[in-house]
Amino acid sequence: MKARSQILIVDDEPNVRRVLATLLEQAGYAAIRAASGAQALDLVRAQDPDLVLTDLQMPEMDGIELLARLSESFPEIPVIVLTAHGTVENAVEAMKRGAHDFLTKPFDKTQVVDLIARALAQADRSRRELRGPLPTDDFCGMVGASEATQALRRLIEKVAPTPATVLIRGETGTGKELVAEALHRLSPRAESPLIKINCGAIPENLVEAELFGHERGAFTGADRSKPGRFELADGGTMFLDEIGELPLGIQVKLLRVLQDGQIDRVGGTQSRNVNVRLVAATHRNLEDEVAQSRFREDLLYRLKVIEIVAVPLRERPEDIPPLVECFLDRHSTRLGRPRCDVSDETLSALQEQPWPGNVRELENAVERAILLADASPLTPHDFGLADDEPPEPTPSTLKEASRAAAHRTERRLINAALELTDGNITRAASRLGLSRRGLQLKLKELGLRPD
Repeated sequence: MKARSQILIVDDEPNVRRVLATLLEQAGYAAIRAASGAQALDLVRAQDPDLVLTDLQMPEMDGIELLARLSESFPEIPVIVLTAHGTVENAVEAMKRGAHDFLTKPFDKTQVVDLIARALAQADRSRRELRGPLPTDDFCGMVGASEATQALRRLIEKVAPTPATVLIRGETGTGKELVAEALHRLSPRAESPLIKINCGAIPENLVEAELFGHERGAFTGADRSKPGRFELADGGTMFLDEIGELPLGIQVKLLRVLQDGQIDRVGGTQSRNVNVRLVAATHRNLEDEVAQSRFREDLLYRLKVIEIVAVPLRERPEDIPPLVECFLDRHSTRLGRPRCDVSDETLSALQEQPWPGNVRELENAVERAILLADASPLTPHDFGLADDEPPEPTPSTLKEASRAAAHRTERRLINAALELTDGNITRAASRLGLSRRGLQLKLKELGLRPD
């Protein structure tokens, strides 16, 4: 599950790569950079980007050759050609080779973002047409047969055709973005844009302009008028992830959109009408945020017309075997590795894990196992679950057995939190609900090292 669409930027000029990466990250995308066509091909194989934005004039492998090779091996990835040498001939050649569109330097930042949004939307529609009807065992990418997953599917099918605002709640990694995509794909708005934005990923001073757009001269650096995300989503769906991070001042403006269907660009004098279905998501308890005056109560009521809860993976362990099979199929092909089987012992061990990072953590574990495994079938050792230390002596009392079981659980949770935070003690402690000092003491008590 990708939190954001990934855009691969290919240009031999470091400054151009830096400017484009900053622009795209401000627009809510994840930017990957390549300095050459050869490096770009390696990154496409390794990271599976959603779109490629490439320069035309590059040494060794130019943009036209890169485009041809991408069209041959990865036809599902849209390519936009960006060049300072914009001629009709170059544009025609690029389009013949399969380019989605053509831009010239110096580029208009608004045009770049708008064009990428349209290209991604068109690619998504093309994939849907290619796949045909959704198979019953893969509901919009939602894998699993647990009662919780089946109930989630039934609720989405019931809610998706309506224009109702939806609030998706759930822990990090439970697939809230997947729920939003399903709501859009199964709605009458499916052929219109689905615009996603992570409210916590945008600097506070830029949130208003990103959401509602701005007019030329509205602030320093606003040399052109720019439509906001709501205008780009007109007729479609807007997905606001981590809505609990929105500043209070922006919450007031969002409330107006929900009530009146109108937005005001920063520096503008006229309101604009938009027809957008809003889907929001959060891992926070918004009722607690309201009680602490960090979230507007009237906005909360507007958002939770329909509430959908993404259930954590530890509460639906029966979904783990089909998820593992799905991730094996997905990443074995992408990584160019043989498709491995998984032993029953391994699946049982995986089902016993707490998975604080939920489905996202499980997917990362499968991908790592594919890369590191020596043979098939995959074993608990390939997932880092095998205990290489000598077995502990059998407890002689119930109290000792309870203490040993508690220590084993604490070790698993702490190791998982440290892995998810790349060994950052402060962030791991926060994830575990401990103070930094408390986690350090627990590490010492259990004989664990942060690395």
